[in-house]
Amino acid sequence: MTVERLVEYVDRMQEAAEQARTLTDDMTESAFLTDVRTQLAVTMSLVLLGEAAARIGMSHPDFIRDHPELPWSKIKGMRNLIVHGYYCADLSAIWGTVRRDLADLISQLQSIRHWRIQGE
Repeated sequence: MTVERLVEYVDRMQEAAEQARTLTDDMTESAFLTDVRTQLAVTMSLVLLGEAAARIGMSHPDFIRDHPELPWSKIKGMRNLIVHGYYCADLSAIWGTVRRDLADLISQLQSIRHWRIQGE
């Protein structure tokens, strides 16, 4: 995988995480739990996030090893849960992931991207 492709996947991860956060801005958990349209959009964003992470893992496993601060297995696990067990997915857990965990992930992805661009 080229560095450009790697940066593209990191960008896709960040974009998907930001989309999930934006989709739930100004919402309460109870509103999320009753809004099927938002649930579908958010879960698709999480699938895209996990898919980009999985592609990095397949094509550039050394990058995953170099950045253990990111919860790679949890990101891919969330994707797998949604794709393979959507009707069993815990929407409250998805809400918690989006509202609590993604802000830190976005910040970490920004740091990684800046590190890569500067070539350090």
